Amino acid sequence: MTLYPMIWRMELSVDFDGLFILQHWQEFALAVWVTFKIGLVAIAGATGVGLLNAIILRYANKPLRLLIHGYIEVARNTPLLIQLFVIYFGLPEFGIRLSGEVSAWIAMIFLGGAYLTEIFRSGLQAVAESQLESARALGLSRWQQLRYVLIPQAWSISLPALFASYIFLLKETTVVSAVAVPEILYATTNYIALYYKTYEMLALMTLLYVAIFVPLSLALHRLEKRVQHAQFGY
Repeated sequence: MTLYPMIWRMELSVDFDGLFILQHWQEFALAVWVTFKIGLVAIAGATGVGLLNAIILRYANKPLRLLIHGYIEVARNTPLLIQLFVIYFGLPEFGIRLSGEVSAWIAMIFLGGAYLTEIFRSGLQAVAESQLESARALGLSRWQQLRYVLIPQAWSISLPALFASYIFLLKETTVVSAVAVPEILYATTNYIALYYKTYEMLALMTLLYVAIFVPLSLALHRLEKRVQHAQFGY
């Protein structure tokens, strides 16, 4: 009977050292920069890969389309961590040695390009056929149809899924800490191991991710609405 009240009398005492965070803010500012650098390069590369693949799927012959479909299935059905390990640890067996940062870019572009290919493909298919018929009636070449009709409309249609994928890719930068890329998660675990400041580092990491992704998500949502309003009037 005496054990029951003892269970409910447990007290948690946390010695939170806020000064330690202030003393090391420069290191975490650098980690934030590395996170953005890797994420933005991955987003730009994946956007280019996805758009190019979607155009190829629309116009290319069957063997090339099958090749791209195979890439999509491999990329989307293998974890990013496995892709990263294959590039960083596997390629040196063939004499190809890449830094952790370059490996992170390649792996994230490989993964993101597959998702963005499907997004752009859906966007291109959603453009009304009457738009293309009008473009052909005006004498526009295939390239002009892509540039002035298909891509602008597909881009606007794809914005919700596109921006969601951008945020997803930026969050996936946490995985690259596995190959010692000094982004936010790597800096957090490194400082916990060195100084045993677990509560401080976890609190700072959470605060940084919230400060990055909440405003970014709101900004992208606002941009999406403005673009769609300008394009479609809603």
